[in-house]
Amino acid sequence: MIDPTRYELWFVTGSQHLYGEETLALVAENATRIVQSLNASGEIVLDIVTKPVMTSGEAISTLVREANADRRCAGLVLWMHTFSPARMWIMGLEELSKPYLHLHTQAARDLPWSTIDMDYMNAHQAAHGDREFGYLAARLRSRRKIVAGHWSDPRVVGRLGVWARSAFAVADAKGGRIARFGDNMREVAVTEGDKVEFQRRFGYEVNGYGVGELVARIADVSDADVAGLCDEYDETYRMVPELQPDGDRRDSLEVAAAIELGLRSLMENGGFVAFTDTFEDLHGLRQLPGISVQRLMADGYGFGAEGDWKTAAVVRAMKVMAYGSQHGTSFIEDYTYHLDPDGSFVLGAHMLEVCPSLAADTPRCEIHPLTIGGREDPVRLVFDAAPGPSVNASVVDMGNRFRMTVAVVDVVEPPATMPRLPVARSLWRARPDLSTAAEAWLLAGGSHHSGHSRALTVEHIEDYARIVGVELVVIDESCDLRALDRELRWNDAAYRLSSL
Repeated sequence: MIDPTRYELWFVTGSQHLYGEETLALVAENATRIVQSLNASGEIVLDIVTKPVMTSGEAISTLVREANADRRCAGLVLWMHTFSPARMWIMGLEELSKPYLHLHTQAARDLPWSTIDMDYMNAHQAAHGDREFGYLAARLRSRRKIVAGHWSDPRVVGRLGVWARSAFAVADAKGGRIARFGDNMREVAVTEGDKVEFQRRFGYEVNGYGVGELVARIADVSDADVAGLCDEYDETYRMVPELQPDGDRRDSLEVAAAIELGLRSLMENGGFVAFTDTFEDLHGLRQLPGISVQRLMADGYGFGAEGDWKTAAVVRAMKVMAYGSQHGTSFIEDYTYHLDPDGSFVLGAHMLEVCPSLAADTPRCEIHPLTIGGREDPVRLVFDAAPGPSVNASVVDMGNRFRMTVAVVDVVEPPATMPRLPVARSLWRARPDLSTAAEAWLLAGGSHHSGHSRALTVEHIEDYARIVGVELVVIDESCDLRALDRELRWNDAAYRLSSL
């Protein structure tokens, strides 16, 4: 459901004819060598393809048009091997609709002290050429990521790999379909938003579908398929006695399995990448979807509860960025606090829908009453999240723009068991501390829902926000509330002026 083979990155090297054909051949050879090394590193989620060396404005414009039209191209990596006069890049950069990374590197890592001559100097002028290109990109107010250092340096490769994942997520979102089963929760403000502008900015198509369409899919599910999925549940999870084959609530597990099969069929046949539901619109459903949502998220689908389509999109994007990681990513909510001054925590959870990719151990499959929704007791997976550094990311509509807020947290093992809490949960310490982080999140207007990931870092979200062109607010160990307040007011003024 997440397929990186659908996309690739183009490696484009800039030079000019001033130094002769021999130098241009060396430039092309070095570019090919660098790409081969990057592809062999295992750090880049997308394949990188070497493109011809660019030596004229016409060639650059032609390549840009090809990149814009090629759905496989998720972005470009640009490098000026020699001095490449930047005016020939003007039209190309103005036309470019794909994201790009400016790689400021050099073919050779070390200077050949005893043999260096002017031929070497002319052929290894990235320090010159990339500064010329950097000026033009700054002059054009061009959004890009800059990575400086030798191409063999693991730090350089790692940062390029982070950007590649963000570019992958942006490419995946183009035309990605999000299904809303029911509207957003009544009277709630933060889940509202401009779907037209969201599609223009992020790429996702957000549309509503009647719950009856899902109910009809569920009705078409065969008893044999339900039995087979229940067997899979038995083999995969720690099943409470009442849900086991001879348990007195086995029929509830069968209802949950039918919901999953119907929902999965609808999502696959409709080409959807994310979805929402709401406990206020369950007409025809016997349970609020629980284990079905959790398992679809584990397969890479985005999800938002109470009709929160923006968070569903964020979770999908984070799932794509985290592709192949052993660490989890999920929809979550900042649910409640532990406010001991000697050790404050946030307990993140939701009624049912937390992805088992976060789990520290094999989840338990349980059934419990749910006081909202007015339906039968739903089946869900219950677990504690694995500890480690994580990020929470939220997107909100500020009226004249979208704002993405990302907070760095540290998931920890609970200090005690929670035997009476029948939901999956993640317990974390906020950075720099709970009071500062909470005040900062509230100041920024971040949602109570977010994407929660142990697989990603702030840099992933930063690159993603830069590519799609939205405001980013970072809350981490260096957060200063006075500085953040000024930043938000300056941002507000800047966005208002830029819209004139």
